[in-house]
Amino acid sequence: MVADTIRLAVTTDEDHVTAIHLRSRATRPARGAFERLVDRELREYFAGRRRAFTFPIRPHGSPFQQRVWQALRRIPFGATRTYGEVAGEIGQPRAARAVGMANHRNPIPVVIPCHRVVAAGGKLGGYGGGLALKQRLLALEAAGR
Repeated sequence: MVADTIRLAVTTDEDHVTAIHLRSRATRPARGAFERLVDRELREYFAGRRRAFTFPIRPHGSPFQQRVWQALRRIPFGATRTYGEVAGEIGQPRAARAVGMANHRNPIPVVIPCHRVVAAGGKLGGYGGGLALKQRLLALEAAGR
């Protein structure tokens, strides 16, 4: 799947998204009702017409990563949190670095919004899709608030 000018590929199992690969090209167009739903919702998000996704996801990761990713999904559209704030939310206030590593290993970026996590002091930090894409996603959400 390709969402307009954002290059991405989506991996699914029978009825869940299991990965989104940024800066990749889909090897084929969306097929079937589920894949078309995912494609439509991602296109709507990138066009600024969607704030939340309805399709189910199944990220694979450690129990710690799962807790971090659940916390990321609770960050409101258009808002940001620091790595330290996310660490505090999951009950491990000294685990900001580990939160950063869980973000780095996020298999479903955009839907699990790791782009909404910034370094202390508001610096962007890193992003698997590149800092330009992180800035673009944050700007898209800021405009849609």
